[in-house]
Amino acid sequence: MKNKAHWLVNFALFQAAWFACVLGGANDVPLVGTLAVGLAVAVHLTFCEDPVSELRLVGVVALLGVTWDSIIVSSGLMSYPSGNFLPGVAPHWIIAMWINFAVTLNVSMSWLKNRPLVAALLGGFGGPLAYLTGFKLGGVMIPELWLGLGVQGVGWAIIMPLLTLLADKFDGVCRTVEIYPLSSAGGAPSRV
Repeated sequence: MKNKAHWLVNFALFQAAWFACVLGGANDVPLVGTLAVGLAVAVHLTFCEDPVSELRLVGVVALLGVTWDSIIVSSGLMSYPSGNFLPGVAPHWIIAMWINFAVTLNVSMSWLKNRPLVAALLGGFGGPLAYLTGFKLGGVMIPELWLGLGVQGVGWAIIMPLLTLLADKFDGVCRTVEIYPLSSAGGAPSRV
């Protein structure tokens, strides 16, 4: 079990930074959200046993996220009112949201590890719900609402189990501990 204080702080900062990103993007102040994510990540790293490993996870998830959301933007399924730095590329605050999500994967979302079906179902439902909320708040434009949300649902049903695998590989929050056998027979140590 992860540290309870870390779990609570992680969850609360994720929510606050998520709303800062969406509302900042909707109100033409996208930098507010990106800075809020920077603060959330900095706080998260202070709780980590291996911040470098956790930053690797953040980098991989950011790359995956910018790729996925840029495909969505390039296809015309969604667009964003602010924070766009290159045509056809997701805005910086959307990339920040992926980073924000990455720091939950080994803490408040860690319960999804080793549950690929649950992760797929949650991603398939929760991903589109997040974009729908962003749409209602004015942070994203979706010309064909159900088509855009449907594509996000399929994408997130695939992406979410992948993210849990990546989180397992780059878990800087709770490293495994080597347990060495007490017998003189030797053998390989077990990992817990």
